[in-house]
Amino acid sequence: MKQVTVFGGSGFIGRHLVKRLAEQGLIVRVAVRDPAGAIFLRPMGDVGQVTPVRADVRDDASVAAAVEGSDAVVNLVGILFERGKRTFEAIHKDAAARIARQSKAAGVQRLVQISALGASTRSASRYAWSKAAGEEAVLEAFPEASILRPGVVFGPQDDFFNRFAGMARLLPALPVFGGACPIYGQANAGPDDGGNRFQPVYVGDVADAIMACLSRDDAAGKTYELAGPAVYTFRELMELVLRQTDRHCLLLPVPFWTASLMAVFLQFLPTPPLTPDQVTLLRSDNVATGDAPGLDALDITPVAAEVIMPTYLDRFRRGGRFNTSVQA
Repeated sequence: MKQVTVFGGSGFIGRHLVKRLAEQGLIVRVAVRDPAGAIFLRPMGDVGQVTPVRADVRDDASVAAAVEGSDAVVNLVGILFERGKRTFEAIHKDAAARIARQSKAAGVQRLVQISALGASTRSASRYAWSKAAGEEAVLEAFPEASILRPGVVFGPQDDFFNRFAGMARLLPALPVFGGACPIYGQANAGPDDGGNRFQPVYVGDVADAIMACLSRDDAAGKTYELAGPAVYTFRELMELVLRQTDRHCLLLPVPFWTASLMAVFLQFLPTPPLTPDQVTLLRSDNVATGDAPGLDALDITPVAAEVIMPTYLDRFRRGGRFNTSVQA
């Protein structure tokens, strides 16, 4: 394998993957909507090794040009909310199918499709439905593709822990979606009071899983659930953020009916923090089902959130990042 095309390679997972590919001496073609915005990836390799190129995943010719000459393709393209023609179906299903078809036509040897934990064609969430529909479309066009279903992905530049840590620095309270009763700081709560459960996975482990699928013959045609070593309630995740940032906020329960009402208005913001479809997703646990192999099947030991969070949430810490009084 000499050349890899990475669709959506300038995103959160992409930057970690591109670095690993470049370290392996591979030529990396980063297919993105805005090549200028992906220039920061070039120093991850030698001169000319990492090349951002413009690609429109909604256009056959554009996708064909992006995969031409590549031995492997990784599709990281995904959206969290819909705008205009960029619908879940168009991006997660139709575009994924297009990438798979053009990759097969170009003689690509390996294809890795990034889906999501909880993807199901029976889901009431359009996001989860479209991810599952995309999986089916990819395997129909490229049966040897590897499907990866990561849970909530954390690490530097994540949009989950960083967001709530920033809120804790500015606001007197953090939300606990689906929670039952308010507490202050780290007071005790019942096991069923903390909202739904999550199993966050480290971005480095996700990138390593992609690398494994690109190199292992036994990964062809298989689906993997990528989840971390621990399961947390939403409340426990917020408590973890408070511990790591040495903040004290009220943990405010937000029933789903309240979240749905908020989302009706918030969805119209340029980058909505909450949409009705996301509220639907929050009603279900985001944990590994055990129905598919996990990171261990790829010989990867998952890293716990408590190990990684101090390395990047310290900038939100009360008293600054050099405050050493914080307990992990």
